Amino acid sequence: MLMLSGMDETPAFLDLNRPGVPDIAVPRGVTPFYLPLRPVRGRLVRLGVLADALLSRHDYPEPIGNLVGEALALVAALATALKFTGSFSLQAKGDGPVKMLLADCTDLGGLRGYASIDEDKLAALLAIHPEPNAAQLLGAGYLAFTVDQGPDMERHQGVVALTGDRLEEMALHYFEASEQTHCFIRLAAERHAIGWRASALVMERIAGAGGIDPAMDSLAQDDSWATALVLAGTIKSRELLDDQLSADRLLWNLFGTEGVAVDRPRALNYGCRCSRARLASILGTFGGEDLDAMVADDTPDSAIVMTCEFCNLDFRFSRDEITAAGSN
Repeated sequence: MLMLSGMDETPAFLDLNRPGVPDIAVPRGVTPFYLPLRPVRGRLVRLGVLADALLSRHDYPEPIGNLVGEALALVAALATALKFTGSFSLQAKGDGPVKMLLADCTDLGGLRGYASIDEDKLAALLAIHPEPNAAQLLGAGYLAFTVDQGPDMERHQGVVALTGDRLEEMALHYFEASEQTHCFIRLAAERHAIGWRASALVMERIAGAGGIDPAMDSLAQDDSWATALVLAGTIKSRELLDDQLSADRLLWNLFGTEGVAVDRPRALNYGCRCSRARLASILGTFGGEDLDAMVADDTPDSAIVMTCEFCNLDFRFSRDEITAAGSN
């Protein structure tokens, strides 16, 4: 079985060969906000039912699902800050039970992600630590963030060693070490009775004079940022994941004393972009011996099965179909 993790960028509504995956959008998935005349900007991400649609495609043990959910919420917060057409991706690779953690989100809110698991290592870890943290799941390795502006532009990527116990600590280390950016990151993901939920609160200190009180000197800006950090630090996971608590109300509860202002919400959607036609065309570029090596053991008709890592769908291709695709 051939596993596929890279797909094309064809918009889902134009792709007639897209499989029957959930067509789900959350209109208010990301709520941008700012503190007027202060050096503080942020985004509150609430995936809602989209978290369950993405995570329930896989039978993840709860610690793995929590980790993937946090990664999805984080990239949603970062991608929707892009000022151009493209995508933002997170990749963590280590020597622990989670061999690879990948999540990405387009500037239009198309969200997808998955974790590749070493089942033996995971069983051994859970026997000792029933509720492992991100560091125990990932082990030693690296964290990479990539900004992709399309085939005509060079990708920007930053890589740092995995540092910290939780994914939010690892991400903060990246921004401090690679981008020299002052940030606050709080992530949450859990499986409730109504399904998976995931959320993120990301806040950054903006540089320069734009949007800042001109009478505010650097010391006053430091104090204002420190105040915002204290207020943001009071957020609880249950508040982030509470469907009944609106984003506007949550932000007011946190920053109401600072006069928080909310910008236009951004939508998030189920963003797997797999396509049967594209997969067939990829197989059509391989020679006969390579295709023979890809034949699944349980397919006496010499069919080849490709699995989309993101939506966990199997695509079965006959040799005739592959030959036809290769001749086009």
